[in-house]
Amino acid sequence: MTKVQNKSSILIDKLNTKTATIGVVGLGYVGLPLAVEKAKAGFTVIGFDVQEEKVQMVNEGKNYIGDVIQEDLESLVKTEKLKATADYTFIRDVDAVAICVPTPLDIYKQPNMKYIESSAKAIAEYITTGTLVVLESTTYPGTTEELIKPILEKRGLIIGKDIFLAYSPERVDPGNKQFKTKNTPKVVGGVTENCTKVAAAMYRAVLDGDVHEVSSPKVAEMEKLLENTFRNINIALANEMAILCHKMNIDVWEVIDAAATKPYGFMPFYPGPGLGGHCIPIDPWYLTWKAREYNYHTKLIETAGEINDSMPDFVVQRCAAILNEQGKSVKGSTILVLGVAYKKDIDDYRESPVLPILERLTLAGSEWEVADPYVPVFKLNGELIQTIELTKERLQAADLVVIATNHSNFDYELINNHANFLLDTRNTNQDFTKVKYIKL
Repeated sequence: MTKVQNKSSILIDKLNTKTATIGVVGLGYVGLPLAVEKAKAGFTVIGFDVQEEKVQMVNEGKNYIGDVIQEDLESLVKTEKLKATADYTFIRDVDAVAICVPTPLDIYKQPNMKYIESSAKAIAEYITTGTLVVLESTTYPGTTEELIKPILEKRGLIIGKDIFLAYSPERVDPGNKQFKTKNTPKVVGGVTENCTKVAAAMYRAVLDGDVHEVSSPKVAEMEKLLENTFRNINIALANEMAILCHKMNIDVWEVIDAAATKPYGFMPFYPGPGLGGHCIPIDPWYLTWKAREYNYHTKLIETAGEINDSMPDFVVQRCAAILNEQGKSVKGSTILVLGVAYKKDIDDYRESPVLPILERLTLAGSEWEVADPYVPVFKLNGELIQTIELTKERLQAADLVVIATNHSNFDYELINNHANFLLDTRNTNQDFTKVKYIKL
């Protein structure tokens, strides 16, 4: 047995017997659920985060992520299967580490790699031989090999021999009742064949979902972008159909429901006030940015992004038209917006299309309020804004009520009984018979 095989075999054996210690860098919407699942699988897990508040909350067993069960976190911390720290010297103690940090865009819609780069440098400083490093953050094809690999190799470590490096994209869908971290299939691509085998072994020891091995990190990085670009483009088509159907006085949701009866060749996507979350509105721009390196212009992707980005304007135009029918203007009118989270039944409002809607309503001079049972406080242009309780009085006082996020626990009977005019951007599918009801 060669030394290369020996190091990989030793680590795979540790993973198979759950004797490995696993690190997770970044304890947000992706990292904390992953850390919890790894600890529940029997591993000792160390979570790393630069935010002391998150570290303290984890170590106190206090959950702050919707997809994590509070009792699970408390039990894992109590039994010392999971702990958190801001001290990266503990990287020395881990056998494998996953990087789950944000990959935002800058104001020019170009990838901001500072979180990945700083994480890789911190890991490189303290990593020991025989350790696996897996990047999970969504990013452009080439990140693992072009950015992380050189940082690790500056220590004189040889990838595939001294340490193992792979990419495995996160597939978190906040609020999804059926698919969680535990049962969602995983894609893994290593820099070398040994890297792939070791990374796949780790996920097979943790997850119930299938682990699909691909030939390289670039393939895994690209497939993640394909997933979200596919959704981005198809949602853009649904949004454009919604605009056209409105002009033609056709119910777009009835059209989609009819098309969905076809058992092949069609998959239903639905319009809305725009795209939100940290994936679908952002990920396609990584690909657009990287394509320029190859002198290629991603026309379809960029057009889809423009359509989806225009939906908040369309919503405000619809608000103006509805108010105009009442002999009112947006300026001075009271608009009650229901929901600021980017999708139903979650507390995440990152990149929510409701935020630009509120910005446009502010510019138009509207007096608006937001009700959201999942989001007590949100930030808009640096200002913290408290959401309100949905009451009969507030519904009656509003010139227009807008359903921007169709949370299940909104009191739709109350809305039906006391709202004056209702614009539904989500086809909430409730029995609105008493209120003047308008679909997007």
